[in-house]
Amino acid sequence: MSAQRHGSGGTRGRHTPSRPVVDTAGGRVRGTTAGEVSVFKGIPYGNVAGGSRFRQAVPARWTGIRDSDRYGPSAPQVHPGAGAVPIHLAWIFDTERRSEDCLVLNVFAPADGGRHRAPVMVFFHGGGFANGSASPIGLDGRNLARRGIVVVSINHRLNVFGHLFLGLDDERYADSGNIGLLDVVLALRWVRENISQFGGDPCRVTIFGQSGGGSKVAGLMAMPAAEGLFHRAIIQSASSALRFATIEEAARNTHHLLEVLQIDQSRLHAVADLPGKVLLEAVPATIAAAGGVDNFRPVIDGRHLPAQPFADDAIGTSSDIPLLMGWCETEQRAAFSLAPENFTQTWGQALERVGRFLDVPRTLASTVMSTYADGRPQDSPGDVMALVYGDHRYRRTATRAAELRVAAADAATYVYLVKWRSPVLGGSLRSPHMLCLPFVFRNVDHANKFVGTEPDRYRLQDEMSQAWVAFARTGSPDCAELPRWPRYSLPGRPTMVFDRHTAVEQDPAARERAVLESCPPYLPAEAEGGRRR
Repeated sequence: MSAQRHGSGGTRGRHTPSRPVVDTAGGRVRGTTAGEVSVFKGIPYGNVAGGSRFRQAVPARWTGIRDSDRYGPSAPQVHPGAGAVPIHLAWIFDTERRSEDCLVLNVFAPADGGRHRAPVMVFFHGGGFANGSASPIGLDGRNLARRGIVVVSINHRLNVFGHLFLGLDDERYADSGNIGLLDVVLALRWVRENISQFGGDPCRVTIFGQSGGGSKVAGLMAMPAAEGLFHRAIIQSASSALRFATIEEAARNTHHLLEVLQIDQSRLHAVADLPGKVLLEAVPATIAAAGGVDNFRPVIDGRHLPAQPFADDAIGTSSDIPLLMGWCETEQRAAFSLAPENFTQTWGQALERVGRFLDVPRTLASTVMSTYADGRPQDSPGDVMALVYGDHRYRRTATRAAELRVAAADAATYVYLVKWRSPVLGGSLRSPHMLCLPFVFRNVDHANKFVGTEPDRYRLQDEMSQAWVAFARTGSPDCAELPRWPRYSLPGRPTMVFDRHTAVEQDPAARERAVLESCPPYLPAEAEGGRRR
């Protein structure tokens, strides 16, 4: 690591490698080293103070040495955090303070990073575009850094602070609909400028994210401003990676917010001056007024996002970027586990919900349900419904994006499916949303209430994390722990299936994929059963 070593406290002036100091373009930071990894938490990369709400941030600057031994603030959000979720989900939520001044990042680097340039992996957290942060224990980057990777994780503006579109009515806020993604671009510029000081290679940067974080990866792949800032991309379990808000949808969202706040369209500046707490409290009421549609998300504004992710023009922006993407077999069961009555429905009840969710006639809904039920005699109607929900949101996004990439991109696309089942909660989770994360980050022991304690978890952890590391190093996920991983192609659709015996399968569950493709595409901002207004 290119760091000057300084003491602290009573050891000032002595050689103390446990407190490395690194010079960055913004100022000096002091981290901590334990074992093989140096950690720097809460490094500011941008400044949103001084009237920057709804505007692009500027690079952060400070004087002196800044201690970076604790996480910085998370973005303001409606979700109450770790204390308000069941114990099996606590590993993916934090208890950090929240502030609009949340543009901070964390660096986990091999302590010997000064001897070689390590690949860099920049992670974007999930939670849609509304919630989440980089500081939950399940996202700690130390174990991944021990594999010779510099790991960076970031916080950025979310929900109304990151994606309130005001550009139609006030030029001062022309960027406002995509401020959250522009924060991420600023963080990637910080990485390009500074990561070599931590032992990282700025010419081998992989961006990766799960759920909403995966959709952020898709957005960056379509943003001209992000070109050249990363060299590989990984999208894990993203449901909204194909479609962001249109200008009309974003403007409608703004209209509902102004109505909730009782602010006239001619007084947009008043929104920028409101207390943050007032703005945040208006979010649920705005979504309700819009019929359950949440368009506090990126917008195709023709300014920073010229086209939907994976449209032909967008693919051209990142055609040379290798892409790894996939989903978990039973994504929806993580959310459904919070309401177990989902799994005790009758066939008729489940059929009605599937019809509303897919927005199809009862006859087609019945065909979909029956296709999924074939070969699963032990599954209840609720089990089948959960499979349909998850595939409609996540599988269809992954496979459609892969199809579009194969047709138009120069670089390879690789696809995976996680079928390994968690034994917790009596096995009811199966292969849920977020299951990929503990294995990729090598944090299964931090998430044992989610993945269990069976020895097999370590085998899958080695397989997935080593594939991700190999991809960051070379642009291919081939590694010694796995069979050869072919690039995705049609019509075969080769897919690496992570399970008790991981193997490549051609077009897994092909009949189910085909029957869902006869239904309208998933619209990410919708509530269940609602149509976009």
